[in-house]
Amino acid sequence: MKYALFLFLGFTISMYAQNPIEITLVKQTKLKADTIVGIDNFGTIFYTKLNTIYKKNKSETISYNNLQLGELTSANSFNPLKINLFYQELNTAIILDNRLAEIFKIDFSSINNYKNVSHTSTGFDNTIWIFNQDTQRLEVFDYKTKTTKAQTLKPIDSPILDLKSNYNYSYLLTKEELIIYNYFGSVVKKIKNDGYTKLVENNESLFLLKDNNLFYLGKDSKDIIPIKTDNILIQQFFVINETLYIYNDETLQEFQIKIK
Repeated sequence: MKYALFLFLGFTISMYAQNPIEITLVKQTKLKADTIVGIDNFGTIFYTKLNTIYKKNKSETISYNNLQLGELTSANSFNPLKINLFYQELNTAIILDNRLAEIFKIDFSSINNYKNVSHTSTGFDNTIWIFNQDTQRLEVFDYKTKTTKAQTLKPIDSPILDLKSNYNYSYLLTKEELIIYNYFGSVVKKIKNDGYTKLVENNESLFLLKDNNLFYLGKDSKDIIPIKTDNILIQQFFVINETLYIYNDETLQEFQIKIK
């Protein structure tokens, strides 16, 4: 009986124990920024400094700022052809092209059906995901027609920690849970938040930050696997394909990460 019990326990542990994912340092780059917005497949870095967004590659650095809108709350470069900026103080979003030229301005206070927005993120085509504080719902907002294409069915009553998205899904991290929505506002998956404070999406897989430690959640998995970072200070992080970037205020570190 005891032998059978030991076998069962051993099988249970082997099913759920996950070996940490290892990373290998590739290079380090000196960079002084307030916020790293994103990095594309060609190594172009988008970052903010003193309320200005910069796009820096090997040949040039270009920038954009709009001091009339106050402090830049967030920026998203998932689609480098339609970069979105959000200024919460004036409830306004700006869409930039790949040369950081302004192509759309959305004043949520002046449109029909006023929206009090706290978070924004990239959507498909001419849409952005927004979190409407008055309704406590996520919305897919078309900034050309100034209409809501879809919204989540139930209000979200837990404090919002982070919002990321791609063309198909939105990933909302609240204090209580991680919720994944499809483009129509329907819930795809819910996972209890066990202390995670930030997230990054890469090819529909997620990387989560908790107490200066990184974790990985695969696209079709419920298992959250630790990433071995050896106590590196993680102020900001990004993942592009098999490259993990970690920024610590002065240095941008690039790591190779291989997930089986």
